[in-house]
Amino acid sequence: MRKNRKMSFRELVNENKRQLLKDESYLEQLEKKLDEKHTRNG
Repeated sequence: MRKNRKMSFRELVNENKRQLLKDESYLEQLEKKLDEKHTRNG
């Protein structure tokens, strides 16, 4: 049981890393949009 748990935990960590990488590019797009809004208003 424990070995299976460690594997699933490791898989979870890898999945989180992948998700973070996806979110990172998404956040970059959001920042660009926000910057555009600020430059228009400013």
